[in-house]
Amino acid sequence: MKLVRFGELGNEQIGVQIEGVSYDVSAFGGDYDEQFFEQNGLARLENFVKANQGKLLPIADGIRIGAPIARPSKIVCIGLNYKDHAEETGAAIPTEPIIFMKSTTALVGPNDNVVIPKNSTKTDWEVEFAIVMGKKASYVEKQEALDYVAGYVLHNDVSERAFQFDRGGTWDKGKGCDTFAPLGPVLTTKDEIPNINNVRLWLKVNGKSYQDGNTSNLIFSVEHVVSYVSQFMTLLPGDVISTGTPAGVGLGFNPPIYLKPGDVVELGADHLGESRQECVAYIAPQ
Repeated sequence: MKLVRFGELGNEQIGVQIEGVSYDVSAFGGDYDEQFFEQNGLARLENFVKANQGKLLPIADGIRIGAPIARPSKIVCIGLNYKDHAEETGAAIPTEPIIFMKSTTALVGPNDNVVIPKNSTKTDWEVEFAIVMGKKASYVEKQEALDYVAGYVLHNDVSERAFQFDRGGTWDKGKGCDTFAPLGPVLTTKDEIPNINNVRLWLKVNGKSYQDGNTSNLIFSVEHVVSYVSQFMTLLPGDVISTGTPAGVGLGFNPPIYLKPGDVVELGADHLGESRQECVAYIAPQ
């Protein structure tokens, strides 16, 4: 299945996408959240869809598409997980996964605006293949890791490099700004992807191609990172793990290229769909 959510920010309804058409399944009840995944929601939803075949109403054109999951308990990210990306940033190739956290308040829909933060000078893009957990996971073995996964989503790990590298401390302060985690358009369940270790992902800015990578080039595989992260924290159903970005980020160019208001970022991945974000300037609330 492919899960979608639609409607105004903070008031989304749930849907499913079947053969490219999105349908309203809000009559199923609830949201795609921790409780849904914890209570065998995917299987129950599949039965609901089958029982209502031919009765589901398509989602109207023009309605906003939200992130395909409700706000999770955490968004965990893996840094420098592609050799070519580590090399372009001048960093050493990691011998163990680098973990940082992204604020859950950064979560937005796949086509929502990205807000350039107040005092930002180096806002950057990062297309990523992200994991959504389906079960509570703690001290999981690598060979069992996928048993705990619900599916996968497209993620733009928007990053402010000055906050991340120049302001001291951890990377988190450059990763968690509002709108810095566009997810979706769909959550694709794991059974719909033939080989998660062979998924192409790409990103363009203003129509120019900057990133074109494949999960076959991950330093640490999906299975590895799920198992690894679970050694340090309990992963809850609905939690997100973003697996890292391939080469081609703005930081890697000489001189670097950073996002500015009016820029349009388009990205996509096999099986996960495409998203589009326009960058806008921060405006202080009145």
